[in-house]
Amino acid sequence: MTDFIITFRETLEASLIVGIVLAYLSQTNRKVYNHIIYLAVFLAIIGSVITAIIFKVLFGGFTGVAEEIFEGVAMIIASVMVSTIILWMMKQGNKVKELQYKVDHHLSIGQEIGLFTLVFLSVLREGVETVIFLAASSLNGSSNLYLAILGVVSAIMVGITFFKIGVKVSLKPFFTFTSIFLILFGTGLFAHGIHELQEAKIVPIIVEHVWDINFILNEKGQIGEILKHLFGYNGNPSLIEVVSYILYLNAIYWCYLLTNKHKKLSSGEQSSLSEKRNPRGKRKGEKNAKR
Repeated sequence: MTDFIITFRETLEASLIVGIVLAYLSQTNRKVYNHIIYLAVFLAIIGSVITAIIFKVLFGGFTGVAEEIFEGVAMIIASVMVSTIILWMMKQGNKVKELQYKVDHHLSIGQEIGLFTLVFLSVLREGVETVIFLAASSLNGSSNLYLAILGVVSAIMVGITFFKIGVKVSLKPFFTFTSIFLILFGTGLFAHGIHELQEAKIVPIIVEHVWDINFILNEKGQIGEILKHLFGYNGNPSLIEVVSYILYLNAIYWCYLLTNKHKKLSSGEQSSLSEKRNPRGKRKGEKNAKR
């Protein structure tokens, strides 16, 4: 299920970006530039495939203790990358207006290469994020190619529906839910990475089992396996695993608060600057309101 959510989310975001640009070009009678968008998407997909091949080479070829060390370190790095990407996405503002402004800017100065770069980098970013998430998922033992493909196909169909039929659906709840899901996924991945390093005797165990609830929800059972692959569930975790899970989750939470605070401050500064630039318009508005 993890692979489906990952590919569905990332492909949906990429398809929405492409859809917004194509729709805007259509509304402004600039369909002549559509071929640039298609070329950018095609090359971005190729770039994502190359990235996937590189990850496949990097994530293989180890056995025994070396495998445990590599997987542990790779899981920790992947978890940090997953969480960093999610926090970065939370900082983004109104993507529709931002994209429309960039399209106008590039076309007004005749920079077709700028329009190409905008779409190429946007789609490539989503593709690379997908590769990172799926690589992390495969390390956690929950890789499923069919679910990943199903997620891609489903997202493309949803993206086409939004822009062909004109269905207005708020995507904010969806991206909020998947962001929380992926943060928990990354946190579980971090704790699992610590577990692998303990298996390799790199990280001390101290207390081997803080609790053991496998008799209630066995980590090797059907539900337990799902929770283990999704959120790093462990029925009998060590002390270091529990502490690392709590500390990591708290670190993400505080990073989110700081990010949100910075975003509010930035928007407040932009509002004050616009007011300073147009004080007369503000006074006129106040006079009209009094009348």
